[in-house]
This record gives sequence, structure tokens and C-alpha cells, in this order.
Amino acid sequence: MVKSYFVAGTDTEVGKTHVTAALLASAAQRGLTTAAVKPVASGCEETADGLRNADALLLQRAMTLELPYQQVNPIALEPAIAPHIAAMEAGRRLDVSRMAGVCRGVMSAGADLVLIEGAGGWRTPLGPRTFLSQLPRELDIPVILVVGMQLGCINHALLTAEAVHRDGLALAGWVANFRSPVPMSRPDENLATLKTLLPAPLLGVLPFDPQADYRSAAAHLDPTPLLPG
Repeated sequence: MVKSYFVAGTDTEVGKTHVTAALLASAAQRGLTTAAVKPVASGCEETADGLRNADALLLQRAMTLELPYQQVNPIALEPAIAPHIAAMEAGRRLDVSRMAGVCRGVMSAGADLVLIEGAGGWRTPLGPRTFLSQLPRELDIPVILVVGMQLGCINHALLTAEAVHRDGLALAGWVANFRSPVPMSRPDENLATLKTLLPAPLLGVLPFDPQADYRSAAAHLDPTPLLPG
């Protein structure tokens, strides 16, 4: 049975792609087939093959299924700004139903585990009354939360978890990701508080890695609660 999840972050730049790739690698090490989608990505670069996003390319390398780039990242926007602003400047409309169609195509491609990575935080806008959080709602899939371990992370994590719950979705698990070379003050105490208050299992704690090697990070994760039983 295919297991599919939406990967959300407590904010932008908290390491969603790094964690997503590490989860894909960890599942693959357990003999499972994997696939991933980054439905919308800004900050893309023009190449001979068209616009390409570094995060989406990383996911494409990390997963075991061979899918064309357009399935991994169907909406590629050049400016490294909020997706709805980048789309407006490009004269494009971001449609959740079309994104869901691409995601369903990947979800039916035969992988054991499919991860759909969001952009920014939970309430990233796609238009005047449209948010990226509507995508996992339309797909009716659980959420994995990436918590960027820094000052303020407890508040951001709890508010995001509450929003996920209010939207009618389950929080399947969370990952604590240390993104800064500067040690966080009282990391153990912050982790203990999050473990007590977040209503989902901790899937792993990723230490700061200047190389951002997702294969090394996979060793710090236990994706068992996410995998087919």
C-alpha cells in the first residue's frame, strides 16, 4: 500500500528539502521504493532544459523512481520570492486542483512512499484566497512537520500543528533540524518541550551538517511510523 505525506515546515529555510531527501534515503535503505514532488518552486535557474530548481533536482536524485523533472516540479518560477508574487509577475495562476492532479499521478506511479514537499510555511499563499495548505487537504494526506531548531521554534511548531489539526489533517510525525552552525541555547530542553507538546512521534534529530548531506542525515532518522506496515 502506498503511503503519501505532505512535508511542511515551521517557516521558510528550515530544511524541508534536506529532511525530505533524508527520509527518502532512509526508506530506500529499508528496501522501499520512493518518489517525491515539489509542486511549486520559486528561485529556479534557466538551463538548456528550461527552468530548474535545486531543491527539486535534489529530490529527483534522492528518490528511487525515475520520473521526468516536470512531474517532480510541475510549477517552476524564476524569482526567489514568495510563489504567489513570482507567479503574478510571470502572468501565471497557481491552481491547487492542477497540482493535486500531478501529485496523484506520482502517488499512483508504484512507489511505496511518496513525499510531497511544500514551500515556505503552512499558510504559504498561492493567490488572493488560495493557500498551499489546501493541497494536502485536497489529497487528504497526513503531514510531516520539519521544525527548524532555533529561538522561537516551540511557538512556530505548536501554531503549525494547531493549523494542521484545524484543517482536518493528521500530523504523522516531526523532525528536529539544526540548521545553524551557532549552537542553539538549551537545545535539549527545547527538544523535550516539543516532544511533550507536539501530538506526533519524533522521527529524528538532524545535527548541523555544513555539507548538508542527506544520505548522512538519513542515519539520524527513524521513518518506521511512516512506512507501510
